Amino acid sequence: MSRRQPAKLLAEFLPYQLSIASNAVSTRIAEQYRKRFALKTTEWRVMAVLGDHGALTQRELTQETLMDKVPVNRACRRLEDRGLAQRSPNASDGRSHLLELTAEGRAVHAGIMPLALKIESELFSVLSEEERASLLDMLGRVRDQAGDFDAESLAD
Repeated sequence: MSRRQPAKLLAEFLPYQLSIASNAVSTRIAEQYRKRFALKTTEWRVMAVLGDHGALTQRELTQETLMDKVPVNRACRRLEDRGLAQRSPNASDGRSHLLELTAEGRAVHAGIMPLALKIESELFSVLSEEERASLLDMLGRVRDQAGDFDAESLAD
């Protein structure tokens, strides 16, 4: 029985490859919105979720982004400081607040989305339409299989 090199094992470890691919794609897109809109990756993720879902609590943002509550909290504060998001009382839970995009935040979101979609198209142009659809389906199934997470468990 031959011993495999650790690097070979890591290269074949699918979670590692997913992480590396995700980081590469995110970094490529982040370069553009950092240059054009002065947003960090965490800030854009929060904005993207708010743009899709509307007003959410920070706990809900943590669940949707699968990010730890500390970076989500920082991102929310920076977005508020820049006037891109606003906080309002949560009528259904007096202990939390809802965060939503302001008109300016929605305008920035609308400006970023075409750019993000263009970069997505460029990055995935190496795949056929059928392969892209299959990849989306497979990633969705893997994500579903991973299950749900409590926001508190997401800390490093």
